[in-house]
Amino acid sequence: MKAIVLRADELAPVLVPAFLDYAQTRGLFVDAARVRSPRDKARVENQVAYVRESWFDGESFTSLDDARVSAERWCRDVAGARVHGTTREVPREVFEARERSAMKPAPAAPFDVPYWTDAKVHPDHHVQVLRSLYSVPTRYVGSTVRVRADSASVRIYAGTELVKVHARVAPGKRSTDPSDYPMGKDVAAVRDVASLIASAKKCGVHVGVYAERLLAVPLPWTRMRLVYALLRLCKKFGNGRVEAICQSALAFDVVDVQRVARMLETAKTPASPSTGQRTVVALPAPRFARSTEHFATRMPAAAATKEDS
Repeated sequence: MKAIVLRADELAPVLVPAFLDYAQTRGLFVDAARVRSPRDKARVENQVAYVRESWFDGESFTSLDDARVSAERWCRDVAGARVHGTTREVPREVFEARERSAMKPAPAAPFDVPYWTDAKVHPDHHVQVLRSLYSVPTRYVGSTVRVRADSASVRIYAGTELVKVHARVAPGKRSTDPSDYPMGKDVAAVRDVASLIASAKKCGVHVGVYAERLLAVPLPWTRMRLVYALLRLCKKFGNGRVEAICQSALAFDVVDVQRVARMLETAKTPASPSTGQRTVVALPAPRFARSTEHFATRMPAAAATKEDS
């Protein structure tokens, strides 16, 4: 029976994962019969002829409920009241005396049939299951994992180890856990614009305002790279210098990260306050500048001759 046995084997048959879940949930013991060995299940199937000939052979039922009522009556008053040919005991009396107390209560809810499959973890840290995406920790990227999905949850296994549990989402949706990504990559992965702006504000008030101006578009996650570039400038040149440049750029309404980078590159680095030394920067001479001699006061020629005499 392929719906139950995935691979037949005389010693260790492999059951279908969904049926194995059902057997474990209900506390059933499964003893699969060997292939082409009818004697393995003879005690089960030899009762079919007795049920057919004693109960429904020649009968007619008006509905399913009518058949169920008839079957219950036959089991109680006919099959259960006779002396069994092998045990020589009345089945109904044996059930009441020994078997009823050992039975478990009937299930209160139908069994939630799971869906099992193998899925590959893609570079974006997600696996695709039933047309939905679920995140997996970084160390499993590129590997194939085992996934069990039911109506409420999705469980992801690496071998026999449970590595992730997600709530089931609708087809076309995704369930992403930011902790599955390396530190610093989770903001971009989940498109967390608010966290990115908060990181910029830690570098300076005007840096935060500049980041908000960069992301002030209908689709802000399309410009998250610009804010990351601004944060890299803070690490390279220091928060203070980038804060000053952002303040000046905002005053002139210049919202361009590349322009800010050029301004930082061309700006002169101030002397370290610990050395106490200052550097005088010589400015180049203007194009039409004249020498100081050109502006010297000249005495008239007659006055110069009189002084000489």
